Amino acid sequence: MIRTANADDLDAIAALHLAARATYYRGHIPDVEFEGPEELSRTRAAWTRAVEGGAVLCAERDGELAGIAASRVVDGIMTLTQLHVRPDRWRLGVGGELHAACLDAWRAAGVRTARLEVFEKNERARAFYAAHGWVPDPDHPRDGSHLVLRLTVTSPAE
Repeated sequence: MIRTANADDLDAIAALHLAARATYYRGHIPDVEFEGPEELSRTRAAWTRAVEGGAVLCAERDGELAGIAASRVVDGIMTLTQLHVRPDRWRLGVGGELHAACLDAWRAAGVRTARLEVFEKNERARAFYAAHGWVPDPDHPRDGSHLVLRLTVTSPAE
């Protein structure tokens, strides 16, 4: 089930976010940058702002949070700011369902182009986005250690 996040979800969202990030950052950046009490507090505060803005989707499986996605307009372009799936739920369709729900919301809002940034060394996520039609942004292909991708949002019939 995909639904809009609410304040009751914040602890589970922050924990899922940190667990997912650890899988692709570990060994590439210092652990302190993606785990520990200070990072949990910072992460929870950021998700609180996103949830209050109403742009966070949750995927539930068996009554538990399995994935999260957030988007917002940045510099005039719809941006997928977060899409994380609990590591024990990878390859079970959770990410694809969240992605499809984002596309539906963007279409309903008249969005024609979206962007995201993905950690360059996160090959699993890069493959996921490529399989869903995301391509390198020709105008701004990278931002530090992240690749910038774009997606043309089409109607289901296109």
